[in-house]
Amino acid sequence: MTSKPLISPCPRWARQGRAVAVGAVVAFGGVVGSVQAQTEVVDSTAIEAPLAEAARTSFTPSLQAEFEEAFAHLDGQLAMPNVPDHAVDISEIEAPRGPQVERTLGRGVASYYGRRFDGRLTASGERFDMTEMTAAHKTLPFGSRVRVTNPDNGRSVIVRINDRGPYTRGREIDLSRAAAEELGMIRRGHATVELELLAD
Repeated sequence: MTSKPLISPCPRWARQGRAVAVGAVVAFGGVVGSVQAQTEVVDSTAIEAPLAEAARTSFTPSLQAEFEEAFAHLDGQLAMPNVPDHAVDISEIEAPRGPQVERTLGRGVASYYGRRFDGRLTASGERFDMTEMTAAHKTLPFGSRVRVTNPDNGRSVIVRINDRGPYTRGREIDLSRAAAEELGMIRRGHATVELELLAD
């Protein structure tokens, strides 16, 4: 005689109910996971948005960009100014030329005289002023203008002849102290120079 089990098999409706419950749990888990994923996305966006805004507001355009933006609305609207008939084309104006050289006097030794002779009468009748660009020469007419150049340093001055001299052998011209300072020859007291007679 076969004995019957003490516990009866699970009814079909119960098995179906358990399957539905398991499916619901799985579905609920998926929904929770989806919600968590969306929450993470929202949190990530919330973090990145302020950073992007900070980067945008901290950008400083260049001066060139600001200039172009300020005048962008005038693009194509600029017109040439009205030029009056009496206007002068400055491109046709010649630059002033320097003094014209009448003749080259060659090289010679220049010396200078200063404080000891300051205020004395010169051979031309005017008083010597060591602060003016003047010089003494043996033969050039009074009032002649001479360009004196020191080839050692490239400096040059224009002096006016108002006295006679120098009377020291081997010297060609005596300069005022101011002219000698410009030529950089005060320390030595003399220098070999180039002389040019300028046209009136």
